[in-house]
Order: sequence, then C-alpha cells, then structure tokens
Amino acid sequence: MCGICGIVKFRRDDRLEPGVLEAMTNVISHRGPDDCGYFREGEVGLGHRRLSIIDLECGRQPMFNEDDTVVVVFNGEIYNFAEITADLRARGHVFKTHSDTEAIVHAYEEYGDECVSHFRGMFAFALWDRVYRRLLLARDRLGIKPLYYYRDARGLAFSSEIKSLLEHPEVPREVDPAALEMYLALRYVPGRRTMFRDIVKLQPGHVMTVENGRVQTRQYWDIPCGDAGSAPASPRDLSRYREEFSTLLTESVRLRMIADVPLGVFLSGGIDSSAILATMSKLRDGEGGIKTFSIGYETPDANQADNEHNEFAYARQAANAFHADHHEFTLGALDFRDFIPKLAWHLDEPLGDPSCIPLYFISRLARQHITVVLSGEGADEILGGYAIYPKMLAMERMRRIPGAAMLARWGSRNLGDARTQDILRMAALPLEKRYRGVSRGFRPELQARLLGRDDGRALDQVFSDVFNNAAAASPLDRMLYADGKVWLPDDLLLKADKMTMANSLELRVPFLDHKLVEFAARLPQRAKLSGNTGKVLLRKTMEGVLPDSILNRTKKGFPVPTMDWLRGPLRGYTRETLLASDSACQRYFDPRVLEEVVGEHEGGAPRQQELWTLLVFEHWHRAFATASAGAKTFAAVCSFDHASERL
Repeated sequence: MCGICGIVKFRRDDRLEPGVLEAMTNVISHRGPDDCGYFREGEVGLGHRRLSIIDLECGRQPMFNEDDTVVVVFNGEIYNFAEITADLRARGHVFKTHSDTEAIVHAYEEYGDECVSHFRGMFAFALWDRVYRRLLLARDRLGIKPLYYYRDARGLAFSSEIKSLLEHPEVPREVDPAALEMYLALRYVPGRRTMFRDIVKLQPGHVMTVENGRVQTRQYWDIPCGDAGSAPASPRDLSRYREEFSTLLTESVRLRMIADVPLGVFLSGGIDSSAILATMSKLRDGEGGIKTFSIGYETPDANQADNEHNEFAYARQAANAFHADHHEFTLGALDFRDFIPKLAWHLDEPLGDPSCIPLYFISRLARQHITVVLSGEGADEILGGYAIYPKMLAMERMRRIPGAAMLARWGSRNLGDARTQDILRMAALPLEKRYRGVSRGFRPELQARLLGRDDGRALDQVFSDVFNNAAAASPLDRMLYADGKVWLPDDLLLKADKMTMANSLELRVPFLDHKLVEFAARLPQRAKLSGNTGKVLLRKTMEGVLPDSILNRTKKGFPVPTMDWLRGPLRGYTRETLLASDSACQRYFDPRVLEEVVGEHEGGAPRQQELWTLLVFEHWHRAFATASAGAKTFAAVCSFDHASERL
C-alpha cells in the first residue's frame, strides 16, 4: 500500500514546474514512509511513496519493464500476481523482481489497457508508455483505493489524496455548492464530485487515458445486476450456495494473507470480522496467536465493557474462541475532540461519519504490532446486512396497495411529529427516489432552511443514474447495487483508506474480492435476506464455527456515543465552534438555523448527526478552503496528539 501522484502536460514541449512533483509526493509521506521515488521525462512526472509489504528489497517504484519503455507507480495489492507472473514468464516476459508491481507493466505489454481485467485486488495506478507518450490511470473495481484528479487547459494532475493536488499552484480551493448540498444530505459527497469544485474522483472500475492532449474515460467492470435476485431458493440450493460461498471466502482470505510483514484483524465482535478471524484461523490449521484489535468508549456507564456503546465483550468472545492475541483501546470524549482537526486534514474532504475517529485510533494501535490488517467491510453491502433493507421492502409492499401512496403523501403533511412525517414522505416515493443509502444527514426541509435554497438536482442525478443501471433487478438488489456504487466507495472505503493510511497501515477487505461480489450479486434474495434477518448465507456458513452469541446478535457497527458527548463534555466546544462569528458555518449557512440546531440538541432533541456533519465541515474548511491552508495548517493544528501517550 502506497501513495501515488503525477502530472502530465497536454503539449509535448511543455515542462513541469520545478519542485511541484516533490511537494505533491512529500505531503502524502504517511502513505509510504519506507521509500520515495520519482520519474520525470519531458511533459510527464510520476511520484511515489512506498509502504513495503511484498518483496521488501526489490519492490522500489517507479518500476519499469524489460526495456524501460513502460513505467508505473502503483498503490494497492494485486493478489493474483504470482499466477499472472507465471503466465507472463511463459509468454517470454523477463521479470527482475518478485513484486506484484512488476506484473502490471508486463501485463500492460501483453494486454494493453485490458490488463486491468486480469488483476484480482485493490489498486490505483498510473502507467506511462514512453513510446506512445501515453498515460493510463486505473482504479480497482470496487473503489477500495482512491484516485483523484484535476484537469485544466494545460494538463492533468492526479494523486491518491486531494491534499497532494493542492500542492500544485494551478489547483484552486473553491467549494462546490452542489457538493455541499449533497454532503449535508448524506454526510459525504457521492459520485465523481468532491467538495472542491474542480477536483474529481476517477470512478471505481474505470480507466482513463491521456494521449496527445485528449482525455478519455471508460468503464471496464460493473457489479452484476439482473433479475436473478427474485428467483426462489430451495434448501438444496442454499446448501450449494453455502458451499460455494465458503470456498470463495476462504480463497479471498488466503490471498489477503500473502505478505512479507506481520498482519492481523480488526475485530468488532460482529459476525463479519469474526468470520474473517475464523477463516484465517482455519487457514493456519487452528494455530492461535493471530493479532486482533478492538476499540470501545469512555462513557458514564460504570461497566465500560458492557454498555451499549462498547463491543468489547463480544470481541473478547471471538478472540478467545480462536486463541487470538487480542488488543484493545478505549477512546474518550477529549481524545475524540482533540483529533477533529487532524481528522479533517487526513480525510481531505468532509466526511460526517463519526466512526472515522475510532477507526484512526484502532489503526494507530494496530500499527504498533502489524503492517497489514484484514477487516469485515463489504459484507453488509453484498449480502443485505443493514436493517434499512427490510424497512424499504416493507414500504415497497405497502405502495402496491391501491391508494397507499396518496394516503402517505397526505399523512406526511398532516400527521404526527417530524420523524413520522419523514417516514410517510419516504413511503410515498418510489424506491429510486426514496432510497439514498444507509447514511442520511439533514432532513430535506431543514437542509433547505439552513442553506436558504432547495435544489437537490445533483444528488437526484447521482442516484437516478445508479438506479437506471439496475432497473431490471429486484428491489433488494437495486438497493445493494446503489450502496455498492455510492455509499461503499464514497464513505465506507474512503474513511477506511484514509484512517488506516494515516497510520501507514494497509487494510485488506476479503468480502470485496470481485469474484465474491459477483457471486453474491447473483444470489436469490432468500440467500441474503429472510424477514428482518440479513446476511443469511454468511450466518449459515458460520453455523458451528462462531459462538451463537456472535452469530445471532444484532448489528451495531461503530456505536460512537456522539449524542452523549456532544450534549455533555463537548457541549461548550460544539456551540463555540459552530456559532463563532468567524466560523465557516456562519458564512455558508443561516445563523438562525444553526443556533436552532445547536439549541435543540442541548435541549434533548437528537441532533448529534447534524451537529457532527457541521463540525467536520467547519474543520475541513479551516484546513483546506483558504489560500493559506495546507500542510502548514496541518502542522499548526496537529502538533500534539493527546491520545498518543496512551497507545
């Protein structure tokens, strides 16, 4: 796992500005503290920061092919590189290393741009063809690794992180109004956009080429989406699915255990991470000692291990079941508060998901013991694990009743409290307009008051395009497709990458092996969701393997106690930060509505979701959205980490 960046000019007689490539590379040194490297030639420059995982001695980048006509910088892992290397050797290619990086340049020689279809892994890479003066940018199928770019009339710059692009003197720092609206609605910015007006993301499963001043982008892979999800599944079918799923999961975990450095597991005590631990243990023939890591929270509850915000008890059960070498960290409110400026800097753009902070601290703990960690991300999105899915399906069934949609529309204006009206308003809408994923921010009417406008067209367009692609699928599979295309890469995987790489820790996600994703996408609904129980096939596969207490427990995720903290020890901090006369929130939002939201939370209304969304935006704006912001800002606000002495 590494960091990459680069610049390509559209005119061959144009040259790179002195020092810019070095500055872009240095600011992402946390992604690769082990080494750095550069390639410069005429109109192109590539930069690389290396975190050494495989072939520690010979895996330096940029890396070339046999005759130095192709050069690559690469972030990620190609898990099937040994198989690819053997095939390419048989075809006459000469390898100098045992690195997965070298497999990329030779695969490009053999297959051209289609080389990406041969890779099984997570990756973002930039490959320069010196013969044709041509740049190829590629991002993995699910968007596990990020890749941003900025384009103007003179050329294109790209990087693993936005802060690297901001080191380029031509890249502006303007807020995108449409992105701000989407952020308030979802707590993240979906699709191609970022919070910066002119910086965009290369989408998952896409490649981009730059040649003779022309920039072209195309999609090479998509999540399969058809009508298979509505097919019935007999007990015999489920038994067959269970066997195939177990085989695919075992193979995926085995591939992700390939490393020349120590590895471990993020263990929440839920079924997903526990299943990863169980599979690793099986692959090691039951040998104990796998390093596992969990996080909990300081709360007023005297029994810290068992209160509703902690999962220590379940994580310990899983660790004990497989004789793991288990480690824990307890996060307090003040640690949480003091890290927010550093959080904003590492994220690059606002992401209002409070679980980012515990993810950072558990990553920091893990990095003291290991370099690679496996986790359970993706199981919910491919196997229907979220509680919102059966709720949305219930609304779908209700809408089939004659007159139900009309009655719901009337009730959304005339019945109950705000929450009841929200539910009725959603129930009146078709699925493609109702479902916006598992993460929601401000209610539409409150957002309109806060911004002084009610547009929403950009957000509607993102989801309209996604749902149109899945028009032939069942309602459940349409939602899973939407989450796989939007929520997964733009929230879940983004925070996972940024928080782990902030600690120079490589994260691997076995449930998002593309072969496993393709298999899950074609499963009938009964294999994913039965009544209110999700991840049916995973539960069946883990019967007799995991303790029943873990197998049958309700999903919690990262239950961060933001409500208690923002109303308790962080109450004054929240008010002072958001309502200060010079705050960015006062500039972008209606001050009266801001005061209302803060006051409602202090008075007992659950507004922690909205407040956290605003706090992250405020600190992001301070760190990035002014001409003086950047690496110097980071050094000023993050000179001391209060929690570091306790790790």
